[in-house]
Amino acid sequence: MMRILSDPSVKVLGRSVPLPLPPMAPLSMLFSRLMRHVLQRHPSILRRMGATAGSRFLIDVTDMPFPMLLEPSLRRLTVTTRRNPPPHDTEIRGKLKSFLAMLHAEEDGDALFFSGELEISGDTSSVVALRNALDDAEIDLTEELATLAGPAGPALRRMSALLERRTGLTLSRRRAAEDPEDFR
Repeated sequence: MMRILSDPSVKVLGRSVPLPLPPMAPLSMLFSRLMRHVLQRHPSILRRMGATAGSRFLIDVTDMPFPMLLEPSLRRLTVTTRRNPPPHDTEIRGKLKSFLAMLHAEEDGDALFFSGELEISGDTSSVVALRNALDDAEIDLTEELATLAGPAGPALRRMSALLERRTGLTLSRRRAAEDPEDFR
């Protein structure tokens, strides 16, 4: 399944035909809506980031067909292209699995950076501030999406749990009561 994200193509009559990228504007609106929702529910993120909230972060999830520009102080997350990335202060590159594991505290951010699973270029102090702010907020991506989904939230939670089992991606934050392995 992840191959589709990193190589957006399908086989037609034995030939690989590239799939078109999804429209950027609707994706950017959706991601920015999610970001505004997260910042509304976790206002401490911007406070914790301080002046670095004005930084522009290019988030390049290498197994996705597009990078994103994160602008915390503007409450904006914009889909962009690799061919012509917008101006940015910092770039963070890595696989989706690593980003999600760090967001949901399944993997230590420093360990992911030192191992090379996540790469940073540019203003590293901004990245540290962002990572610390996200760690403190204890964001759960599934819960954020479920609250946005309203009545469809319970179905989204079930779908997320199924996707987690099938893909191995960390789509939500584990709680100590739910995951006793954390205390071994």
